[in-house]
Amino acid sequence: MKKFNFSSVTVATWVRTALLAVALINQLLSILGINPLPFSDARVEQFVTFMFTAVTAIIAFWKNQSFTKAAQNADVQMKMVKAKKKQGDYR
Repeated sequence: MKKFNFSSVTVATWVRTALLAVALINQLLSILGINPLPFSDARVEQFVTFMFTAVTAIIAFWKNQSFTKAAQNADVQMKMVKAKKKQGDYR
């Protein structure tokens, strides 16, 4: 049997494990007819819709949005420079 090495477990692993435990407990309580969270279905739907919209907006504007011809030409130049850097031809 393998021995667990809890001292080297990362914080991210502990957080994922804790969130899984909370989700499983929440699911069990829901199956038993106990509403563990004081939110209505409409509130949850509104929150999920808002988060989807917010994340989409952040992603859309995080990336370089090249609408003008000058910006599109600059993107082509940037791609050429990055390709040359990968090949080691550009410093």
